[in-house]
Amino acid sequence: MLRKKTNGSARRSARPSITRAATTTVDRRTFLRGSGLAIGGLAAVAATGGTVTQATAQTAAERAIEIKKTVCTHCSVGCTVIAEVDNGVWIGQEPGFDSPFNLGAHCAKGASVREHAHGERRLKYPMKKENGEWVRLSWEQAINEIGDGMMKIREESGPDSVYWLGSAKHSNEQAYLFRKFAAYWGTNNVDHQARICHSTTVAGVANTWGYGAMTNSYNDIHNSKAIFLIGSNPAEAHPVSLLHILKAKEENNAPVIVCDPRFTRTAAHADEYVRFRPGSDVALIWGILWHIFENKWEDQEFIRTRAWGMDQIRDEVKRWTPEEVERVTGAPGEQLERVARTLANNRPGTVIWCMGGTQHSNGNNNTRAYCILQLALGNMGRPGGGTNIFRGHDNVQGATDLGVLADTLPGYYGLSDGSWAHWARVWEEDLDWLKGQFSDATFGDTKMMNLTGIPVSRWIDGVLEDKANLDQPDNTRAMVLWGHAPNSQTRMKEMKTAMEKLDMLVVVDPYPTVSAVLHDRTDGVYLLPASTQFETRGSVTASNRSLQWREQTVAPLFESLPDHTILAKFAEKFGFHDRMFRNIAIDDGGEPNVEDITREFNRGMWTIGYTGQSPERLKMHMANQHTFDKTSLRAVGGPADGDVYGLPWPCWGTAEMNHPGTPVLYDMSIPVAEGGLTFRARFGVERDGDNLLAEGVYSAGSEIKDGYPEFTMQMLRDLGWDGDLTDVERASIDRVAGFPDGAPLAAEPADDGGTTEEVGETSQQGDMPSDYQSKSGGVNWKTDLSGGIQRVAIKHGCAPFGNAKARTVVWTFPDPVPLHREPLYTNRRDLVADYPTYEDKKFWRVPTMYESIQKNDFSQDYPIILTSGRLVEYEGGGDESRSNRWLAELQQDMFVEINLRDANNLGVRDGEQVWVEGPEGGKVKVMAMVTERVGEGVAFMPFHFGGHLEGKDLRDKYPEGADPYVLGESTNVAQTYGYDSVTQMQETKATLCKIWSA
Repeated sequence: MLRKKTNGSARRSARPSITRAATTTVDRRTFLRGSGLAIGGLAAVAATGGTVTQATAQTAAERAIEIKKTVCTHCSVGCTVIAEVDNGVWIGQEPGFDSPFNLGAHCAKGASVREHAHGERRLKYPMKKENGEWVRLSWEQAINEIGDGMMKIREESGPDSVYWLGSAKHSNEQAYLFRKFAAYWGTNNVDHQARICHSTTVAGVANTWGYGAMTNSYNDIHNSKAIFLIGSNPAEAHPVSLLHILKAKEENNAPVIVCDPRFTRTAAHADEYVRFRPGSDVALIWGILWHIFENKWEDQEFIRTRAWGMDQIRDEVKRWTPEEVERVTGAPGEQLERVARTLANNRPGTVIWCMGGTQHSNGNNNTRAYCILQLALGNMGRPGGGTNIFRGHDNVQGATDLGVLADTLPGYYGLSDGSWAHWARVWEEDLDWLKGQFSDATFGDTKMMNLTGIPVSRWIDGVLEDKANLDQPDNTRAMVLWGHAPNSQTRMKEMKTAMEKLDMLVVVDPYPTVSAVLHDRTDGVYLLPASTQFETRGSVTASNRSLQWREQTVAPLFESLPDHTILAKFAEKFGFHDRMFRNIAIDDGGEPNVEDITREFNRGMWTIGYTGQSPERLKMHMANQHTFDKTSLRAVGGPADGDVYGLPWPCWGTAEMNHPGTPVLYDMSIPVAEGGLTFRARFGVERDGDNLLAEGVYSAGSEIKDGYPEFTMQMLRDLGWDGDLTDVERASIDRVAGFPDGAPLAAEPADDGGTTEEVGETSQQGDMPSDYQSKSGGVNWKTDLSGGIQRVAIKHGCAPFGNAKARTVVWTFPDPVPLHREPLYTNRRDLVADYPTYEDKKFWRVPTMYESIQKNDFSQDYPIILTSGRLVEYEGGGDESRSNRWLAELQQDMFVEINLRDANNLGVRDGEQVWVEGPEGGKVKVMAMVTERVGEGVAFMPFHFGGHLEGKDLRDKYPEGADPYVLGESTNVAQTYGYDSVTQMQETKATLCKIWSA
């Protein structure tokens, strides 16, 4: 929605009294000039409005303008930004024309990132709320007061009563350090934004073929012959990615199919637009597969050799006749037959999805259905094919990989004793000391150290639920929101109550976020100014699994500090600083050395191949972007010759092994040593008497000409390949096995049906075990700290994780075969009996309601389906982008899209103020946008707004000068309860509401 309300530009006054941020004329050229994009060098300062002083030619000649290469902090396309810095001031920027990802392009957000760093509305120094007023603190005061309060809570209620909520805005190094910090504090109550954007993707995809990430890349879409998007709007959410999609559309004549309840800007580019009812994704996919199976368009050989369980899928799909699919989804059978025929005739095709598919109470079913469609068509492991999951924050992929999650350690190592022992070895930590940091309480037979924490989607319930109903010793009493906007979460009225009940609320962010104003607290709130990612350095992982190295653009501004420096201050306060940083140098200002942190996680993250991306290799890639092919991402000559740009994980072995990275997951057409792969042997070797290993297919150059399990030391011995290990590698394996001072590990990972790696049980051994052969034989490719097992397997052409079939049936999930289930709040009461939700249950430490909500009929009072999504101008909770004067000018009003017929029936006019209320009582006052974008009976709101609450303007509650230019209602005040049955993903894409004129 680009609806200008003024012809002005944002004022620089400290506290504008209205949400509109404009008074003087700004046109496109002025916008680009002010963003530093249209012009380079010193000329850019003319548009800064006096933030810096324009240099004269004489002074310019005395010093050189520094050029810094960084990465945009919005979405995870990974666009390169070239920053021009004069005497420590960022004066201009250009897009990276050499970058294979953005090829010289930027979206509106990327064009204005300079303002994110230099923004006037940032938090400038630590503050606390005292008697209802914001009071300035020193860092020493803040750390001491917060630390003393947390230690008191820890003593009274245990370490789990402090919740450490991390961020997709962390660099990889900061994310890793954050999870390590939580471990040293002694809790698994740690999580980040991925829980509420793509946790159902990770669960569904990882449990289908092994890894829960994007399989190909934006650039590989150039090879696609068909492009199928569902619940995805890249034109607004990831605008630069659309360049790659349109390249395939134009050069390959690739048909673009968009399935979405809303006619989006992406749908405007589609050859086929399929409008369907929110929350009916599985039914829609089964409707397409019905035509594929009926006409025998599936890839039968691919299914025979590389997929398990497809017969069970066929049985379910048979039920989804065109008539039933139309009854449930609203999509006509003849249209879905046309879609199926298009996909069958244009292979390989790619499937793209985002939060439109994930944020449902059966979101894991949706993501698995998308995967099964690609398996049936034989589109996996092929250039131009795959499942391409576009992620929404600059490092949400990396923060997930590095373990800022309630159920994993870095690298998706789970919470078993074996996983903890592995990371204790990496950290050179006393495992018994680490165990002593955790509560000694048990729930069932599970100790707190091994128990999945409360996910961020449910932190509210950790505070408000009766502690007798929680699987932890006491309620959550202190909440740390570190780089997290609370208005991105549902049930905001209950969130307000939870914030007010806490003993302490700590916000760490460059901007205050809605956390500062949602509640009515007068004390116990602390705001700590974090630096932006432009004020530090480190790696960040794009959606395609490539790592890129950001240079530090400017020194930390105001009194802000980088996240890892703040973590070090807390570690010192809590008494474990020296232990936590024993292998990480501390630079000037108490800042942990970033490169040392990278090397530490390189030593431990064998599971997903974060071991070969040394700081030196990543910096070399960034310096030589121009040498990489813009489609294959491989370097053609130059110092990185043969490498894939950004060394996309898995980048096997040590950096010295020089693995190039993996551009396309599960591509058997090239050797593993060159970036090829099989499907993972993650789920055992057989099921119900059926073979789960690949049948007669293998990677190019493999010496094993069939399927095989994951590699262990014993497997190397059985194959006669253990002689290829070096003495150093063998000694390292011996230490892991328990000789002389390691911990032996079981060979088989436990299959908990989740997203994590479990590496077995451990016991401490001081001397060489009598059963040394069996103990050392149990060391596997995930726990060998030398990387020798991986190196030898790849030397013989094999994937370290085995060669198996993808599984279409996940026997450990609530629905082994993906099923359609009606949303908790549904207006299709005729479908509830046929497609009911789950029974209520407790998991992730909290009781969770399903059937007890759905049994109630809210549709009479709340007849309209409510969904939410993104805008091109703002990102996430919107605090930083609504505080950006260039972006604030572009979108000044929160709004709701209402179909023309619904608006006329309700007596609502375009541009008028309306109330939107959800069935749990939360309501918002917003502008009506009457449009055919949404179908009849459906309403849409963006989720980037905050600072208003049920018609009340909260601007005066912000710290002086730190209020965003644009405020508005949060859609999540009206959004409702509902969580995925596996991951606790919130259900925001299919609830109900009613609308009336304000």
